[in-house]
Amino acid sequence: MPKQKTHRASVKRFKRTASGKFKRSHSERSHRFHGKTKKQRRQHKQPAMVHKSDQSRIQQMMDTYK
Repeated sequence: MPKQKTHRASVKRFKRTASGKFKRSHSERSHRFHGKTKKQRRQHKQPAMVHKSDQSRIQQMMDTYK
């Protein structure tokens, strides 16, 4: 049986924290900022955590990546 390959797009989008959870960046951060409030722009700079219902799926995609 062949080895499972790492999903390369997931490696670029998610980072693992020290506790084993995954960090992600917010969406809608590339352009059209004039339609967003200052609060939205400020808060979307910070990373967000992946929801626990999605963590096992992301873990499976990144399982060969250390």
